[in-house]
Amino acid sequence: MARDFEDHCWKDVVSPEELETYKPYRRDIYVGERPALLAIDLYNFVYRGDPTKYPHELAGEFPNSCGKYAWDAVEPTKKLFAACRAAGMPIIYLSGSKRKDRVRSTNRQGGYDVAEEMLDIHPAFAVQEGDILIRKERASAFHSTPLVAHLTRLGVSSLIVCGESTSGCVRASVVDAYSYGYHTTVAEECVFDRSPLTHKMNLFDMHHKYADVMVLEDIVQHLEQTYPTAQAAE
Repeated sequence: MARDFEDHCWKDVVSPEELETYKPYRRDIYVGERPALLAIDLYNFVYRGDPTKYPHELAGEFPNSCGKYAWDAVEPTKKLFAACRAAGMPIIYLSGSKRKDRVRSTNRQGGYDVAEEMLDIHPAFAVQEGDILIRKERASAFHSTPLVAHLTRLGVSSLIVCGESTSGCVRASVVDAYSYGYHTTVAEECVFDRSPLTHKMNLFDMHHKYADVMVLEDIVQHLEQTYPTAQAAE
């Protein structure tokens, strides 16, 4: 891609000195072969409350909502889903377990116990026939789940990742994907967090160590060029 390796959302928080330190990590970035879309925790829980309010404004009534940050990512993520579906890619959703005795994915204490429907995928990204939905109890999509078995069965060798939170379940899943040998692309506009600083710094760190962070436009362009049906379906 023609875009500079550091041309991403973290430019306003990473110093020139830090960029110099991370120069050895520069490389060509790309979407891997035989990809699947991994949609992490796009459940109702994180969309609670006023879509125009920030997480700290919602924390009292809706603990752990991502508020405006979640809603800002809806339209870009819908475009990513559309391009992946048009390309005929496998779509795999990860969501929280509905087990009453489930363990927690993080150490957060407040607002964790919610109605079961809060762990259903948000209507904007409704699961369709042929998609796979996996329930997990820890942060990583790979931990104690059949994800690798599904990827093997489908012949998948790379991943495109969207969802939340950037610093939590997305990061844990990306690190494990790298450990399992999957080339991973993170769609920058299609992941979100409760803190913009945490979001940016985790994207920066993943980009330099474990994944290729790419803007949505470049991912969609790649899919349209590689899978001509993706463009025809628009």
